[in-house]
Amino acid sequence: MSMRMRFSLACAGVFLLLSSLVLVVAYFVVRTGLEYRASVLTPDRIETTRTDGAVMNADRFSDEYEFARDFGMKVRATYQRSTLDDVRLGGAIAVVAGTAAAFGVGWRTADMVLRPLRKVTETARRVAQSHDLTERIGYDGPRDEVKELTGIYDTMLDRLARSFDGQRRFVANASHELRTPLTINRTLVDVAVRRPDATEDVKRLGESLLLVNARHERLIDGLLALAEGEQAVLDRRPFDLADVAEHVLDQAAEEAAEQQVRLHRLLDPAPTLGEAVLVERLVQNLVENAIRHNHADGEVWVTTRRRAERVELVVANSGLQVPPYEIETIFQPFRRLHGDRLRSERGSGLGLSIVRVIADAHGGWVTASPREEGGLTISVELPADQGTA
Repeated sequence: MSMRMRFSLACAGVFLLLSSLVLVVAYFVVRTGLEYRASVLTPDRIETTRTDGAVMNADRFSDEYEFARDFGMKVRATYQRSTLDDVRLGGAIAVVAGTAAAFGVGWRTADMVLRPLRKVTETARRVAQSHDLTERIGYDGPRDEVKELTGIYDTMLDRLARSFDGQRRFVANASHELRTPLTINRTLVDVAVRRPDATEDVKRLGESLLLVNARHERLIDGLLALAEGEQAVLDRRPFDLADVAEHVLDQAAEEAAEQQVRLHRLLDPAPTLGEAVLVERLVQNLVENAIRHNHADGEVWVTTRRRAERVELVVANSGLQVPPYEIETIFQPFRRLHGDRLRSERGSGLGLSIVRVIADAHGGWVTASPREEGGLTISVELPADQGTA
């Protein structure tokens, strides 16, 4: 029940209670006023004037006296009954009508009081759905509690916007500062290894350094992608998840052939909204994970489809048996299955963590389940583009 409805019902309830109390008091006051009174209905003698002008006196206990007194008692009882019926009926109608009017007044008053709060709610909803931290409420009403609330909310949005801007600048600066020395190291080692007078020991050392350097580059790329994925996706543009998956599978075909893994694809249209580059990284991580954590003559199945208001990407692969209790750990940074923490050729251990944060940034989710034959099935659901329904 909304606050507006509760306020209106409270107004109607208070009016109903007070008006019912007033009606009961008025009823008993009127009833008391019309009760039998001996001084009025039982005098010592009754004197009446006939139509011909003659005066007739009737003493107490005489037949004429008793007849007149009984008639007066019947008139009083009839009048009292009729008057009390009118009080009850008119009072009930007034109470019902007043209660309805009180509900209407409460409903209207609540609308005026809660209108600024609805504006706050609508703005908060737009910010939550669009992640646009530049929007403000800008309430220009009187200086009251609502004005104070909206001011605090706008201040909070200012601080959040500055925080996200600082994070984006940090990611950009870190990307440059961390990649530059690794690129220089890779170039120097590569030149040293290719020199004509390089010995076998130098070449073996250079190859080891290149492998370590490549692992560090993948680690930095993964950390930067993780930081970028944790940011809200502000620029949501339409694209087809099937096209992204097909592009990634084409690029992964060579690695799959080297690993002796067969790729299967069933790519139905799956229109969605978001940052296509980030979603491409999501699909790439899933496909690479499925290829590298596989065995010779293994298989990978990639499927895209649309389900009502969601689009789904499913990547399944053959491989070793995965215990169900280890499913959740694969989405944690630097965690791998089967104790594989040091085999650098399989990546940095951030692939599935990046998948989860990118899905979360797009308003989706990721689930994983072990296959009975071995390997994993990972499903990613994202909001569908309703404009292409």
